[in-house]
Amino acid sequence: MSRLKDTYAKEVAPALMKKFGYKSVMQIPKLDKIVINVGCGDAKDNTKAIDAIVSDITQITGQKPVLCKAKKSVANFKLRDGMIIGVKVTLRGERMYEFLDRFFNLSLPRVRDFRGINPNSFDGRGNYSMGIKEQLIFPEIDYDKIDQVRGMDICFVTTANTDEEARELLTLMGAPFAR
Repeated sequence: MSRLKDTYAKEVAPALMKKFGYKSVMQIPKLDKIVINVGCGDAKDNTKAIDAIVSDITQITGQKPVLCKAKKSVANFKLRDGMIIGVKVTLRGERMYEFLDRFFNLSLPRVRDFRGINPNSFDGRGNYSMGIKEQLIFPEIDYDKIDQVRGMDICFVTTANTDEEARELLTLMGAPFAR
């Protein structure tokens, strides 16, 4: 059992129940899944780019990503229906908590000029999304073996009903929000 999942059961859930006055333990918000998405516009010209992205995401998450294909043809972007334009991976359970722990405690502090993550990036329904400019912040990625610096979007999906509940949940789980 990961350290963060154990912390949730012993510290986070009781603190949330006390703060928001829930009547049942089933009302306590929890992290449902983490979705990591990497879009790659140059993949239509360079097929090796997708292989590099898949390799990087597999190393970071420990799970093989799903290839995302274009749904429509767009002539201005030289894009045809069915072309691979990105990858995504959905983490749940043990891998989700493992990734969350490494992300908050190892990766984010490696970002240059890091002062905390934006506390205003909630969607109004208790989900938090953020973007990362480079994959080099993850310790699993070897600097010498990357072909291009790529960013990614990370979305934390919670069962919280409001942004305030979700912010408190992520804060108690170790999210370094900016003051």
